[in-house]
Amino acid sequence: MDTTDSQIQFDENGVCDHCNTFYRDIKPNWHTDQRGLDDLQKTVDAIKKDGKGKDFDCIIGMSGGIDSSYLLYLAVEKLGLRPLVFHVDAGWNSQQAVNNIEVMVDKLGLDLFTEVIDWEEMKDLQRAFFRSGVPHIDTPQDHSFFATMYKFANKYKIKHILTGANYSTECIRNPKEWMYFQSDSRQIRDIHDQFGEKPLRNFQLTSILWHKVYLPYFKNIKVVTPLNYMPYIKSEAVELLKSKFGWQEYPQKHFESRFTRFYESYWLPEKFGFDVRKVQYSSLILTGQMTREEAIENLKKKAYDEENIHHDFEYVANKLDMTVEELKACFNSENRTYKDYKNQESIYDVGAKFMRGLGLAKGGKR
Repeated sequence: MDTTDSQIQFDENGVCDHCNTFYRDIKPNWHTDQRGLDDLQKTVDAIKKDGKGKDFDCIIGMSGGIDSSYLLYLAVEKLGLRPLVFHVDAGWNSQQAVNNIEVMVDKLGLDLFTEVIDWEEMKDLQRAFFRSGVPHIDTPQDHSFFATMYKFANKYKIKHILTGANYSTECIRNPKEWMYFQSDSRQIRDIHDQFGEKPLRNFQLTSILWHKVYLPYFKNIKVVTPLNYMPYIKSEAVELLKSKFGWQEYPQKHFESRFTRFYESYWLPEKFGFDVRKVQYSSLILTGQMTREEAIENLKKKAYDEENIHHDFEYVANKLDMTVEELKACFNSENRTYKDYKNQESIYDVGAKFMRGLGLAKGGKR
């Protein structure tokens, strides 16, 4: 991590606040030994009890990426759970992602539920984010993933949602100026009001109070992160999935979506100077899965294919019913931030302080 994160702070030893947060708050409270497995088993027992007599006992959101794929394998073959595999199709699945989802579901003998997002509304919202000039243009896609899954769990009274979120590959978080809170529905509405062209009638919006307070504390719907309670080495997980299921590896984390691949490999670094590989590699360095020298060497290479980026540019523009010239105009427009639009940052800040006080924030007691 470096000063492309404008809020980064270095101590007297030249160590940044990202690393200090990991060593101070996360590592001492992160147990992947028998303590973690014992805690996880208690949760698994509760999931099985709640799901007794039902067709499935939990939901697992499946993108086709490494984390959700490995989680699905563990949940079924190691934890003995009966998940419903939930996939949200926002219109940008790569064929590789589709294949990975299919081979996992088929070989594990599971049911797949796919929710298809209203493409006309998604397309309009994504165009609005491009026109707004903010860096976090992946917000509509990510927001729809979680809002739709939470809605489904609430509707069918499913008490446990398992996700592939983990400290092992994600202990360093993207700076807020790079990727602002994707659940901020106020910001989504404001950007769409200013730059959208069609009303959002079907697009599922959520709110921080709904999914952080109402669902867990009033409806008792819990989000479980099993990968935080056991050893999770990314390279080993990849090899296992490839050999056991014929799963196909991606060049980079999050590249199962063609939109996210374009956004993270090209749009963010070339327009804003934000290279998310610094976050991803830093996490792997801190958890002993990559050396700093390897990371620096990898960062010398572009994350996108320079010879074919114009094809990706055309693909994105055409799919969004934009001209290439309009998309380039968005690329060359003034860079803006989440602060330039209505937002709920103050609510998030208050909520984070409250959760830390209860010992429930990142690095606290889970």
